[in-house]
Amino acid sequence: MFSLARENVRIAFGSIKSQLLRTILTVLIIAIGIMALVGILSGVSALENTMSSNFSSMGANTFNFQRYEFRTQRQSGRERQKVNPIISYRNVKDFIDSYDYPYTKVAVSFYGSSTSEVKYENEKTDPEVAVIGSNENYIENSGLEIENGRSLNFADVENNNAVCVIGSDLQKALFPDDNPIDKTISVRGSKFKVIGVLKEKGSTFGNNQDLRVIMPIQKARSIFTNPNINYTLSVKVDKTDMLEGAQDDAIITFRNVRGLNPVEENNFGIERSEDLLNRVAENTKTLNWAAWIISIITIFGSTIALMNIMLVSVSERTREIGVRKALGAKRKTIAFQFFIETIIIGQLGGILGIILGILIGWGVASAFELVFSTPWFAMICATAIAFFVAILSGLYPAIKAAALDPVESLRYE
Repeated sequence: MFSLARENVRIAFGSIKSQLLRTILTVLIIAIGIMALVGILSGVSALENTMSSNFSSMGANTFNFQRYEFRTQRQSGRERQKVNPIISYRNVKDFIDSYDYPYTKVAVSFYGSSTSEVKYENEKTDPEVAVIGSNENYIENSGLEIENGRSLNFADVENNNAVCVIGSDLQKALFPDDNPIDKTISVRGSKFKVIGVLKEKGSTFGNNQDLRVIMPIQKARSIFTNPNINYTLSVKVDKTDMLEGAQDDAIITFRNVRGLNPVEENNFGIERSEDLLNRVAENTKTLNWAAWIISIITIFGSTIALMNIMLVSVSERTREIGVRKALGAKRKTIAFQFFIETIIIGQLGGILGIILGILIGWGVASAFELVFSTPWFAMICATAIAFFVAILSGLYPAIKAAALDPVESLRYE
């Protein structure tokens, strides 16, 4: 039995080689459908991994106040988007003075610029460094870690010390072979002593998170004097079971700071990392469905193509089938021969599609600086789909070949 199966596999490979061009075209058609599935799912997975990594760095017990909610507001032609006032320095100062919920740490920060030039002696960077003014809790609340030196502390902020913490890429640019701690850098003509270096975070959508300078908020405000600066508040709760209460109390406090009466809607946004992750998951679901629909349509076409090539093969090899039957080959032996041929072609298309899909996913991740991971689920699904396509496409041709009359087959020209 085993030797007969091995002989059928050998015959199947021989038939595939004899119709090489037609087989290659069929394999490519199958591969395109599998490639679409694996490629899109790989890209979506890389996007989800990157965004989840960035949002989860906030910490599970952290929530932020910002000008708008993290979502696109749908509006009809007659509706105007609600314009929320900026979160001013007076707002954040009043909030810090009023909010005293236990086991919480409040961070306040603002982006002074994302295109600053930083100098150290004769070295200087391109104008692409982000400068952030913050209090002593910003680094911890943002999920950042210190690799060398120390973070900003309460004394630095209260005394407006001319100190700063820099990103890892900024260290490489200005201090490639030197320890930056206690060295003095220049930002917009102001001198700052480096007291710490952040651990590497990488880039997201081309935005380098390691090219930044974090300094005490009042020092930053003295450099960046734009009256319309928008501030961000971040509250971290040390105890998970107190998160809901801390958030509710923070909302009430900030509504009072804004001067809102009980019937007015919030004119600010509040977000938790959990909420952001849920929204990322919802958005990527749509992309996943799109991937499946595109691939299923393409795979349906490849199923028809594979069935067609096998029916043509049955017609072309009618005399061969007649000879084999005349020599004693059973119906199931003939059916198995054509069936295994279809399986081989389907799996070749599946393997090629998986390889091309992974390469596309990796290329997209590299181009947009996303976190790529091997799409095991997509690969398993692609293998199963390729096998199913082969079974579906090979079933009818195999039955047709097995049902041929040996006498009529020998007469076939």
